[in-house]
Amino acid sequence: MSAETPTVLSIAGSDSGGGAGIQADLKTFAALGVYGTTAITAITAQNTQAVTAVVALDPTIVVAQIDAIASDIRVHAAKTGMLATTAIVEAVAAAIDRWSWPHVVVDPVMVATSGDRLLTPDAIDAMGRLMVPRATVLAPNKPEAEALARMPIDTMAHARDAARRLYGLGAKAIVIKGGHFTGPELVNLLYDGQDFIEFSTPRIETRNTHGTGCTFASAIAAHLARGLGLVAAVDGATSYVSGGIRHGLAIGRGAGPMDHFWRNSQPPDPGT
Repeated sequence: MSAETPTVLSIAGSDSGGGAGIQADLKTFAALGVYGTTAITAITAQNTQAVTAVVALDPTIVVAQIDAIASDIRVHAAKTGMLATTAIVEAVAAAIDRWSWPHVVVDPVMVATSGDRLLTPDAIDAMGRLMVPRATVLAPNKPEAEALARMPIDTMAHARDAARRLYGLGAKAIVIKGGHFTGPELVNLLYDGQDFIEFSTPRIETRNTHGTGCTFASAIAAHLARGLGLVAAVDGATSYVSGGIRHGLAIGRGAGPMDHFWRNSQPPDPGT
């Protein structure tokens, strides 16, 4: 009898440009060897330059998608991304309680790389009240951590204080992503309630970073689904995204996407 295939459920919005959202999540799952399933929360019309339209789906169809998957397919980890509205946040939080998945990675998506808002202002409060306490891993970027922790973050010491606040709100572990900070090294900061661990990679000067936040959270979920521990999952996600940025794709006239399949697309080593 073959081993069970690790499966991850992404609950997120659709990106018509393919660089972020559900599309990026599915590419990440495929690249990291897990089976991806989806529950779409919103449809966006976007490219590398802007989000031109957003339609949030009715919470009942979001929940119907979740229940259809979870009632038939074992979900080893779930990842949430763009939830768009308070009603969807509430519905997804209730679904998480109902299905009790072993890992829930929450990417509290608020603004696209282009600067367009992807979460209604009232939903930010709901995100803090309902999704943060249900996160086994909360993965905000700097602006998202500032909004959820309700404090400015200008230094790594501030980031540690914000992580402590978010842990106090109920998240079991927090990874504050380092993309919005400055300096030669990009540092992702992990806090598990006891220890801080920094994961550093060289900062790559490129505009092709669309979807890296979605991808990072999805990579953590994929590694957790495969049975890796928290530290190994964050370390693996950091390395995977760094490589994807380094091999970023010059697609479109704005912020292009990372290459999700960079490990598969490199020419073979002639020495092997």
